[in-house]
Amino acid sequence: MRVILGALALMVGVGLWATSAQADRIVARVSLSEQVMHVYHHGKLVHEWPVSTARAGKITPMGDWRPQWLSRNHRSSRYNNAPMPFSIFYSGHYAIHGTDQISRLGRPASAGCVRLHPENARVLFELVRAEGMDQTRVIVTQ
Repeated sequence: MRVILGALALMVGVGLWATSAQADRIVARVSLSEQVMHVYHHGKLVHEWPVSTARAGKITPMGDWRPQWLSRNHRSSRYNNAPMPFSIFYSGHYAIHGTDQISRLGRPASAGCVRLHPENARVLFELVRAEGMDQTRVIVTQ
């Protein structure tokens, strides 16, 4: 009986996790090792973009977040007023945003944020605005 109840609890738990994951309309999954972002909309892969994450000596935190706030024309208060167009802040001062250093995409180059081509950042920004921050998940993995 315990085995059956344990198996049932596991199936319910897995089902709740799957339902929760499916409920997110947008998932932006960043791979630090591959320097790529996969964007899923309603569970379907819709974009695969090169990114730049933290260079040596800096960190891009790994984890799972919901966006905290959006800023279309943000400028860095930490790094010489650097442009950060279409910023999606997800963990304190860490954000996904456009960059003017397009040639560095695909390899670590940032101070910790996730950099995208400005056009890709715009597409993601507008998608998050349309679907809602509460329906968006940012996942950063190794």
